[in-house]
Amino acid sequence: MSTVYILWLRQIKRYFRSRSRIVGSLGQPILFLVALGFGFGPVFRRAGQGSYIQFLVPGIIAMSILFTSIFSGIEIIWDRQFGFLKETLVAPVSRLEIMVGRTLGGATVAIFQGVIVFFISLFAGFRLPGVHALIPTFVFMLLIAVLFTALGTAIASKLEDMQGFQLIMNFLIMPLFFLSGALFPLDGVPTVLATIVRFDPLSYGVDGLRSALVGTSHFGFTVDLTILSVLTFFLLILGSYLFSKIEI
Repeated sequence: MSTVYILWLRQIKRYFRSRSRIVGSLGQPILFLVALGFGFGPVFRRAGQGSYIQFLVPGIIAMSILFTSIFSGIEIIWDRQFGFLKETLVAPVSRLEIMVGRTLGGATVAIFQGVIVFFISLFAGFRLPGVHALIPTFVFMLLIAVLFTALGTAIASKLEDMQGFQLIMNFLIMPLFFLSGALFPLDGVPTVLATIVRFDPLSYGVDGLRSALVGTSHFGFTVDLTILSVLTFFLLILGSYLFSKIEI
């Protein structure tokens, strides 16, 4: 457990030591929140959907956690290139502990990023229904963070260098976000799109956060929680297996 704690703490320290990383990772969520929230707000309201800020904020929080957690997992590639991963793997500890420590550290950083975005959204006009919403909100933030940190670890375990990073960005992360229903309601979408959305794990995270923070849900709170929990468990196993197969 000491190894898990050390690696968890290392991930957090690495994050807080880089002020530029903190500011940079907040740029895109704030841009989406301001540009889309206020830009499409009148259109959304005239369509009879209410406040677009209320609808958008859960999706932007999920986006912030998605990006941060995926990138935390992919940091394995950097550690491999600079030799830190080799030093870690040759230590007399199990690779499972190393993977768990890194995953928890990356997930903690991602949750912190989501909390910052949440507080920023309050200044943008978002209204929390009550303090009772904070517990289920945190649960979904935790599940999203762990799920996608484990996914990032699984991907990074198979990549040798950063050349595939742009490919991952364009063909995995961005589709996960844009097809999750974070920016648009899922009611009434075409059948093909509705099918794709159901296979997007982030869809259930966005819908769960929206259920907790706004009180509306497309799939249902129980469905969101169940599917996210199962997927998180599966990806933790997959990430642990692939990480254990890394050759140094």
